[in-house]
Amino acid sequence: MPVQIEFGARTDTGCVRQNNEDAYGLAPDLNLFVLSDGMGGLTCGEIASSLAVDTIITYCREAESHQASAEEGSCISEHLAEAVRRANQAVHQLAEQDPSGKQMGATVVAVRFAGERMSIAHIGDSRVYRLRGDDFEQLTDDHSFVEEQVRLGRMTRQEAGTSTMQNVLVRALGVDSDVEVDVSEELFSDNDTVLLCSDGLTRELTDDQIAAVLRETDRPEAAASHLVDFAKQAGGADNITAIVLRPHSRSGGVGRWLGNLRHWFR
Repeated sequence: MPVQIEFGARTDTGCVRQNNEDAYGLAPDLNLFVLSDGMGGLTCGEIASSLAVDTIITYCREAESHQASAEEGSCISEHLAEAVRRANQAVHQLAEQDPSGKQMGATVVAVRFAGERMSIAHIGDSRVYRLRGDDFEQLTDDHSFVEEQVRLGRMTRQEAGTSTMQNVLVRALGVDSDVEVDVSEELFSDNDTVLLCSDGLTRELTDDQIAAVLRETDRPEAAASHLVDFAKQAGGADNITAIVLRPHSRSGGVGRWLGNLRHWFR
């Protein structure tokens, strides 16, 4: 039986920016969920992120129509990776056609479910997390300068958290004509909660704070909304987007009282 996903999503400009360069797309009929954080300033970032999301969903929908509906595993992952490569080409070509010569790019995370497996494709520093019981795990590696320095042992995690280079990416969608796409597959259980988010959330909230919201909020749409609200309360220096995903059987209950969470974020 195909997995049924309950989802909730919210995006917000934040407290500082004048425009929202984040975009997301929900295709529940495909069990496909996409988030992109644009860059380039003014309208360039908005265009890049929207184009990336639309291209990925369109390609996956077309690929689905030419394949058996029961396809699973690596085939789904291959389609997702190809969809991201198509999005990279679309953004890159659009930037080349811009007479102003402005650079255009974006991050992207895309998740698609098939059976008990979850395929993930990503570029940049937007993230995918999984909450499973007490274990809150980041399933993607940031393609950023500071994370690269941490992995190489040249910078501590604390130094990375305060570095002025946090927004410098070493890999992004649309900057070059070709790009390496990170693709992985994870098992997805009935008790899992999956979060897709832009760095506007993770720059303001710690992993412990994010996990607390996901644990204490039953409905995905309420969880996404609370995460964005708490990130704004913490400063909201960037655009903020969150997509929360859970198996259908887990959702629909009455949300728990959030008084303890509001105390946690003071």
